[in-house]
Amino acid sequence: MSRFKIAIIGAGSVGFTKKLFTDILSVPEFADIEVALTDLSEHNLTMIRTILEKIVEANGLPTRITATTERRKALEGARYVISCVRVGGLEAYADDIRIPLKYGVDQCVGDTICAGGILYGQRNIPVILDFCKDIREVAEPGAKFLNYANPMAMNTWAAIEYGKVDTVGLCHGVQHGGEQIAEILGAGEGELDYICSGINHQTWFVDLRLRGRKVGKDELVAAFEAHPVFSQQEKLRIDVLKRFGVYSTESNGHLSEYLPWYRKRPEETQRWIDMSDWIHGETGGYLRYSTETRNWFESDYPELLKAAGKPIDPKRRSNEHASHILEALETGRVYRGHFNVKNNGVITNLPADAIIESPGFVDRFGINMVAGITLPEACAATCISSINVQRMSVHAAISGDIDLLKLAVLHDPLVGAICTPEEVWQMVDEMVVAQAAWLPQYAHAVAGAKERLARGTVRTREWKGAASREVRSLEEVRAEREAMRLRAAG
Repeated sequence: MSRFKIAIIGAGSVGFTKKLFTDILSVPEFADIEVALTDLSEHNLTMIRTILEKIVEANGLPTRITATTERRKALEGARYVISCVRVGGLEAYADDIRIPLKYGVDQCVGDTICAGGILYGQRNIPVILDFCKDIREVAEPGAKFLNYANPMAMNTWAAIEYGKVDTVGLCHGVQHGGEQIAEILGAGEGELDYICSGINHQTWFVDLRLRGRKVGKDELVAAFEAHPVFSQQEKLRIDVLKRFGVYSTESNGHLSEYLPWYRKRPEETQRWIDMSDWIHGETGGYLRYSTETRNWFESDYPELLKAAGKPIDPKRRSNEHASHILEALETGRVYRGHFNVKNNGVITNLPADAIIESPGFVDRFGINMVAGITLPEACAATCISSINVQRMSVHAAISGDIDLLKLAVLHDPLVGAICTPEEVWQMVDEMVVAQAAWLPQYAHAVAGAKERLARGTVRTREWKGAASREVRSLEEVRAEREAMRLRAAG
């Protein structure tokens, strides 16, 4: 196997980059590669580079680590490019949550569709296309782009259709859902098999086999309802399972944003969510969690650096797809996973141009998708609603057409269940003005949006949502983690 280079864009995501890196170095053949880190934050780059260099040193590896804020330099000669960027950072993300709340739109995450996810896509797509331009021009010919950044479908759609780069979108929702099902059914390692298919964050367990035996809806419902934790944390997912007949891969809180039935009435929201952790439906939960996590990494960097001095244990390799895909492509050892690619008939009852998430196999010949899957009709209908929003959002981001952007937000299932057209038009104007620094394609539209806002007649309110919590201090987070550690220790 020849030496090769991996570039990681957005490498300042310290925890995630460390996980990807240790996963990759769990493959013995990858010891002699180069990993190029790039990020806008020189401070974060220094932190992660120091951690990764300590891992390399502790394991006596010849792996070369480079770090630069010059993205194009990092991409030079790269065979693989991994993106985990968050354009606009937490500042813009706060507006994705805060502004829609003024119009009654209560989001848990807001990074896929809904008002926040659509605007997140508008910020990301111009940058994704810049990545693609650099990949075409300076990376190794035929380089593969592995996108972890949300909104997954929109970013991957833009990279494939407009960026003209070999791209696959990667997520871990399928794996996490599979772990839940294995737990409730009492499945040991390797005893649960499944096929998931749909679109990212709306993927469905369309076939489940426990030790070779098919698991049906009734058995799954009974097992979830009997579970002391999941029966409370996943109430919405269980309700969808009962009605659709299949389980969703996505978390309770995330799924609630994609459907128009569960978050549109504040007084009803508490019925479907659980506040034991943000992911089960808390208003702006992921924003709060991300803010606390950022502060945590800054405070606990010495501990992270200390932990980096331990030997890599290949048995603890995570189920993130990236390292397994690279291993299959480079060594020929076959890997099966669920990947985000252009549909082109893989799922028979979804549009050909959509970015779908479905099973595939990877070997030296590339990613080979399993074709001919047909979703249950209710699942397909739900996915198509989101696909239509994604398509308009991508095209708006490419063209800078603010009217098309407003139409995309208007057609979002949850927004459409809450807002009138007039409210949507004003909300989008407000979001574009607030995020103008990250929306170069709408520069021509900002002045007009400001004028419309100045004479706007839609009444808004300052609202924290149906189920919000305040960002906790480092001391509070540390105390909670210590309590969890003690409980786990018995």
